[in-house]
Formats: sequence, structure tokens, C-alpha cells
Amino acid sequence: DWRGEGSALGNLGTAHLALGDAHKAIEFFEQHLIIAREIGDRKGEGAALGNLGIARFNLGDARKAINFYEQALAVGREIGDRRGEGNSLGNLGNAHAALGDARKAIELYEQGLVIDREIGDLRGEATDLWNAALAHDSLTHRPEAIARATAALAIFEAVEDPNAAKVRTKLADWRDVGPSS
Repeated sequence: DWRGEGSALGNLGTAHLALGDAHKAIEFFEQHLIIAREIGDRKGEGAALGNLGIARFNLGDARKAINFYEQALAVGREIGDRRGEGNSLGNLGNAHAALGDARKAIELYEQGLVIDREIGDLRGEATDLWNAALAHDSLTHRPEAIARATAALAIFEAVEDPNAAKVRTKLADWRDVGPSS
């Protein structure tokens, strides 16, 4: 059961990543990728590529992460995996934001939002809204940041996501300081 083995390797990588060992996670994600490619498991290939991107991002290598995220995005688009495509767009946005390109990040988050809404991924929608809010704030577009953060907060509260607390706190800070643009 190669597909099952690949999936198990991916899960082990995810566990190591959650434990803070990105290097060990990469070993498992690379093994998952090899198996997925050997058996033609395109969805598994996309997941492995995305996970490799996340691990590289966690190691502070946003440029290498972008390479993996772009490959994952291409696979997602080729096979019609809208959730995978949306996740890749959000991850790409995070990497571009980390490199200081907030405008590109916003563009990617907005593309992800379209998919999140299309497939009904509320957490994805809230996350992309929140990340876009942070990117707008970095460009001193406070009104846009507040609008997106407010929309993100409403969704996070509706789905009882713990991220609601940090969004609520940041919104209060932004409102107390006033507009930055």
C-alpha cells in the first residue's frame, strides 16, 4: 500500500514539524514526495510539496518555501484540487509577506479568498482575511486592515477559532491608535 505508506510518512513529517523539528519533518516529507511521484499520486505530491514549503518557511527560508509552494500550486491547479490551491496561495502570501512584499502577499491572499468562498472554507477565508489585514497594515493602509480584520474576526468567532482572541486584541490596538493612512 504505497499510498498509505506515503500518507503515513507525511503524517510523521507533520508530527515532527508540530514538535518543532523542521529538519526531521523535511526527511519524512521528501520520502512522501518520492513515493507520491513514483505511484502517480498527484494529490499526495501536492501535499508533500506544500509541507516541504511549510517546513522551509519555518526554518526561515522563505525563498525556498516559495519554490515548493509554487510547485504545490501548479499540482493543485492541474488536478482541480481547489482546497490545495487555496492553501498554496495563502502560504505563498505568507512567504512574500515575510520577504517584505506586502503588495504581492495581498494579491495572493485575495486569490485565496475567492477559492475559500467558492468551496466554503470558513477558516481559510478568515485566515486569508487576517493575513491580508496584516499586510495592509504594513503598508500603512489602516482602514483596509481594520475592514479585513473585522471580517476575519466575525468568522473566527462564528467557528469558535482560538485566533479570534489575537484578532480582537490587534483590532483594539489599531482602533485606539487611529488610522495610519
